[in-house]
Amino acid sequence: MHKCEVVIVGAGPAGIACGYVLANAGVDVVILERGQYPGAKNMFGGIFFADRMNKLIPQFYTEAPIERFVAKKHYALLINNSEVSLNIDSEEHKKPPYNHSYIVRRSVFDKWFAEKAREQGATIICGTTVTDFVGDGKRIVGVTASTTDDQDNVLLADVVVCAEGANSMLSEKAGLRNRLSMRARSISVKEVIELGRDVINERFGLTAREGAAYEYFADATPGMLGDGFIYTNIDSLNVGVGVVISEMYGRENPPTPNQLLDRFKNHPCIQPLIKGGRTLEYSAHMIPMDGYKNLPKFYTNGLMLVGDAAGLVNNSICHEGVNMAMASGIMAAETILENRAEKSYDSKALRSYEQRLKHSFVLENMKSSRDFIDILRTHKELLNDYPHLMKDVITKFFEVGDVPKSAIKRDIIHMIRSRMSFVRAAKTFAAMLKDGI
Repeated sequence: MHKCEVVIVGAGPAGIACGYVLANAGVDVVILERGQYPGAKNMFGGIFFADRMNKLIPQFYTEAPIERFVAKKHYALLINNSEVSLNIDSEEHKKPPYNHSYIVRRSVFDKWFAEKAREQGATIICGTTVTDFVGDGKRIVGVTASTTDDQDNVLLADVVVCAEGANSMLSEKAGLRNRLSMRARSISVKEVIELGRDVINERFGLTAREGAAYEYFADATPGMLGDGFIYTNIDSLNVGVGVVISEMYGRENPPTPNQLLDRFKNHPCIQPLIKGGRTLEYSAHMIPMDGYKNLPKFYTNGLMLVGDAAGLVNNSICHEGVNMAMASGIMAAETILENRAEKSYDSKALRSYEQRLKHSFVLENMKSSRDFIDILRTHKELLNDYPHLMKDVITKFFEVGDVPKSAIKRDIIHMIRSRMSFVRAAKTFAAMLKDGI
């Protein structure tokens, strides 16, 4: 049985950021990580929104293991064998700090970030699984953990920060969240495909350390809430799909995540981008889909939840996650430092953590897109019908022949009227603009 000031469960961005701030202030902090090293079991598509990191370590991108900065964004609707897309190529985003958008590999980046926390004085113990919280009848006073040799240990602390990720069984045990639901989690599968720097630069129109982020909707995950993506590393691509779990298993003969990924890779608009590549890695990860209206309680006596464990992911088209995780970890650390002198970490003291979240971009951004998933669930025409209609309208308008444009326009108007309810569409798009994106 050992004792420290703060125990952090999980060495992801939220846990490391919390530990970094605390250690920098001289706090005796221990971070327990289940993987063999920080980042060993962490996976995401590839974009790291780094505004929080840049405030924590100014100009971190000059030394951190960054693959590329995001110079180009590509949003596309895959429709049968076709694609309708929007490209964003801003010169402003090609200058430091590069719109705070970087492509990283978590297995490398998290290890680097953890070393920075160690340099501040944090203790990081890997290969350790936290199995439960320890309580004294009034509050959480520590954790029980098992190591690789199956030895159980008790680590006591003044306060515990839970950063264990999306599948947070500990938060359930603490009574802070309900049992996980398939509607509140998505599964993302990804391959890292080796291509070579020159090939990537040529295919995606990039130079030097410029990177591209391609996101695909509609038939990327046909008939289901989800999307596909391609992100450029230095000499490889992150290629994957994500889908809400209930969307797959709520139907007959559901496809497996691997089948969805293979289908996406073989799409005529995707295959040329990855042609000739060699798969280096395959990984899968669960992502919180709690949304603003279904967030867990963030704290209880002696305990705070941060990052994915707290459901802090913005599931709109913006895909904010890592920046929110880091912000929550920093705010949890600030709350601890605020109460350190009195060593008072009951619910009354930790309430300021929730107040910090409410007055930050984290909950404000989640609130602004709080109905995004619900709108897509109840208006499947946004995923299935409207993209196909858009593609047919655009294709028809740009047809070349001897038919007068006036006749083509009449045909387009008739096509739209026969396939769309203007009243329903207006209400849907108004709702999406208000509380969806």
